[in-house]
Amino acid sequence: MPMSTYVQSIRDRIGHDFLLLPGVTAVIRDGERFLLARHAATELWSLIGGGIEPGEEPSEALRREVLEETGAEIRILRLVGAYGGDSLAAETPNGDRVGYVTIAYECELLGPAAPDMDELVELAWFDRDAIPALARHEWIDRVVADAE
Repeated sequence: MPMSTYVQSIRDRIGHDFLLLPGVTAVIRDGERFLLARHAATELWSLIGGGIEPGEEPSEALRREVLEETGAEIRILRLVGAYGGDSLAAETPNGDRVGYVTIAYECELLGPAAPDMDELVELAWFDRDAIPALARHEWIDRVVADAE
């Protein structure tokens, strides 16, 4: 998905300097299995989520992001935690430096899900024990552990 107009307006003023952004993460599970997505840009597996737009409630941002990326509706069950720090910081291919603070929610999938093939190239269920062997964003390990 392209950069939001809000983030673009900030980038127009600050260039590639570090930008801290709020986000949301869906911990979609089926027992001990977790739904992960492989991202087109990085080829890494991660949980599904994205940015919160100005004026948007985090729960609504989560519903929007999951629907955009998978075509599926969710039911939010509970808050898992909030995450940030160096493991959620990155530099994009164009040189933009960014860090995220994300709010993770445990969710139930309400219908079939399929990757949008724009941001995501694959969706798959993984047992908790299989996740550490994946090429993944390692910060998700903390989220999955907290989802006990």
